[in-house]
Amino acid sequence: MIDYERYCKIKDCHERQGLTVAQTARALGLHEQTVAKWGACAQFHPRQSAPRSSRLDPFKDQVIRLLETHPYSAQQIYQRLREGGFEGGFTIVKNYVRQVRPVRREAFLKLSFAPGECAQVDWGEFGSIGVGSTRRRLSFFLMVLCYSRLMYVEFTVSQTMEHFLAAHEHAFAAFGGCPSRLMIDNLKSAVLSRVVGEAPLFNPRYLDFARHWGFDISACNVGKGNEKGRVENGVGYVKKNFLNGADFLDFSAVNPAAQVWLSAIANVRLHGETHQRPIDRFKEELPFLRPLNPMPYDIGQIKSQRASKQFRVALDTNHYSVPAEFASQRVTVKAYPDRVCIYHQDQLIARHLRSYDRHLDIEDPDHPKALLEQRRNAREQRLLMRFLSLSRHAQAYYEGIEQRRVNPRLHLRKIVALSEIYGVEAVDRAIQDGIAFAAFSGEYIANILEMRARETPEPSALHLTRRQDLLEIEIAAPDLSLYERHGDDH
Repeated sequence: MIDYERYCKIKDCHERQGLTVAQTARALGLHEQTVAKWGACAQFHPRQSAPRSSRLDPFKDQVIRLLETHPYSAQQIYQRLREGGFEGGFTIVKNYVRQVRPVRREAFLKLSFAPGECAQVDWGEFGSIGVGSTRRRLSFFLMVLCYSRLMYVEFTVSQTMEHFLAAHEHAFAAFGGCPSRLMIDNLKSAVLSRVVGEAPLFNPRYLDFARHWGFDISACNVGKGNEKGRVENGVGYVKKNFLNGADFLDFSAVNPAAQVWLSAIANVRLHGETHQRPIDRFKEELPFLRPLNPMPYDIGQIKSQRASKQFRVALDTNHYSVPAEFASQRVTVKAYPDRVCIYHQDQLIARHLRSYDRHLDIEDPDHPKALLEQRRNAREQRLLMRFLSLSRHAQAYYEGIEQRRVNPRLHLRKIVALSEIYGVEAVDRAIQDGIAFAAFSGEYIANILEMRARETPEPSALHLTRRQDLLEIEIAAPDLSLYERHGDDH
């Protein structure tokens, strides 16, 4: 089969290079008849293969008529053709039905909403972002007021219930009111289960939250994202207009940039559907929003767990400390988007800033103090018992140190160390001397021990190893004046 490229090479060899048919055939690796045939053609005409006949050909008109009367399946059409004498297989019928079946075009009603009547809510995702020393999935919560198209967007690194509810509250605060109804998808934070033809089973926590703020919940039908098209379009708009091409080094920079984008671009653009700016239409909608509940709603997510022996509780791969006395005890952890609160029998025992880094150990410096104090007291007790075992007078000496010294433990430690150097008996004598002279300190005991260690023994008899040494001994001349005085007396 000659393609257009090979045809151009044949024409080039024949017309520009002036090669013969045989030379061209050898140069291109073709048969001479093929070169002669295509060299004589003024234009390239690809070879058209004749269509193959099919057993289905006589029945094709019948297939089209069946599809025009009703959207039959390929299996139903195959059964009817078999009844009419078709002897081919099912695959050829299925392929032809797929080829000629009319394309279904769904039609959607255009929804309209009164001011303050409804808002639509959804989550979006966009890659990952750096958080501390790790990376996390970047999510964003979007709420769009259906009448004005005013948007609120908030970025998070988690889609758990506490983040979901907190983002609602932040959106209500940004709008200055609450819509009468929220349209949501069938996410688990809002809808526990949804069966076609039955009412949705809402998450009890979300129902309680809705009652607190005074809005109704409308869940879209399964697979009917078009029912909340305003927020679906908004998710795409955030991705294409704000996130596309953005280069954020850390998560902490995303939300401040998003708030600037909302006020400078998203909510002041000329909307393609309303041909008005959302911020201008919002002025009409604001009076119809419900006033906010002045009482806060506790959005904390609660779970119970046992603190470890190292007095830690685990949350999202991180470990948070509790006071040491609660080690191995069951506590209640309440997680908020910005903080972690830990309770023991309804008493708040620890509070930490929540971290979205991974595998961190977060400790309050006050939490190990009780354990350290307990261990210090135990060490002091062992030191005192060791000191008291040095002498039966040690108790009296300890009381004297305690009355006269600011830091008695320092002196006890020094005296115990001296007992290991000089021995218990020497220290015992020094303690008795200290009591006798009312000298209470480790320095006094050290001086006594050192002085006694310096005492030289009494001299022993003289031993000479050589007789020659006797001749070298110098003897002083005797003092005879004593005898002269005695002679005068007589």
